[in-house]
Amino acid sequence: MTFADALHGGPDETGAAPHDFSTNGNAVGACPAAVAALRAVDAAHYPDPRYTSLRERLAAFHGVRRERIAIAASASEFIHRISAAVAQGGSRQVWLPAHSYGDYERAAKAWGLEVLRAPEPHDGAVLHWCCEPSSPLGQAQGDLALHARSGSTCVLDMAYEPLRLEGRASLDAAQRNRVWQLWTPNKAMGLTGIRAAYAIAPDDAAAVLLMQRLERLAPSWPLGAHGVALLESWTGDEAQAWLSESLQTLRNWKAQQRALCESLGWHCLPSDANFFCARTDTPYPQRAASLRADGIKLRDCASFGLPGHVRLGVLPPQSQDSLKQAWTRAAACRED
Repeated sequence: MTFADALHGGPDETGAAPHDFSTNGNAVGACPAAVAALRAVDAAHYPDPRYTSLRERLAAFHGVRRERIAIAASASEFIHRISAAVAQGGSRQVWLPAHSYGDYERAAKAWGLEVLRAPEPHDGAVLHWCCEPSSPLGQAQGDLALHARSGSTCVLDMAYEPLRLEGRASLDAAQRNRVWQLWTPNKAMGLTGIRAAYAIAPDDAAAVLLMQRLERLAPSWPLGAHGVALLESWTGDEAQAWLSESLQTLRNWKAQQRALCESLGWHCLPSDANFFCARTDTPYPQRAASLRADGIKLRDCASFGLPGHVRLGVLPPQSQDSLKQAWTRAAACRED
């Protein structure tokens, strides 16, 4: 694959769109506690290369042993690293949901792994990728419990769990203990420009061996001082209280945004997260340039296997109004 194949939402060569619906960060804004922690960072020195204090803090936050915490430069970095680790162990197949984040497949192919995708059976795959709320749909993954007890390496991407606005997680605490949990708090903290993530290994002997392989594959200092500060602040009471309050705001904005999209003649799909997919009345690629000129960017879902759909992160009402005006204006121009 080429760089052009790595499709993401967010800024492009022209910069960030003023009303960027293409990413799923917390649109309420940047968490004040995290911002304060970032401003206080001592960037003149390296972090502790073992991240001892950070691991202990994350372990206490989740109620697990420190040895189960794997520090990662980002979710994408961990996706590539664990794909490499299972390939080194002799694995040859990776299973993916029907619709999923493209880096799962990119990492598998980079290491010569065969990709199986639902509804294909997953019995032969050693590495299973799951995500809940899912991307791009923001829905529950119905077969998640099966993957959790499959005996294979199952990674549950938790990117949107902190931004869950509806529904309940499919796995209980005991079931989560049998999968790798991948956490990326920068989305929930409204600070996606700070790259920092971590994973919690399952509580079993096989995970210990894979953790050792992951540590050997890790670069020195995967996190800089700012990444450390973000993850430390994420575990604090102030940040968690702010996040809880922001979720109610996002729920209200989401209801308004769905109603607006439906008023445009779009068909909105159900979602538990701070984003949703919709089938537009006119294919988005036909209007993308016009919308971008008006400061609007959506996420085309063709690369997710959902042609004719867009994914929209929930944004404030003023951005929603701008979307409605830009879409209506583009429609009028087409008619002329």
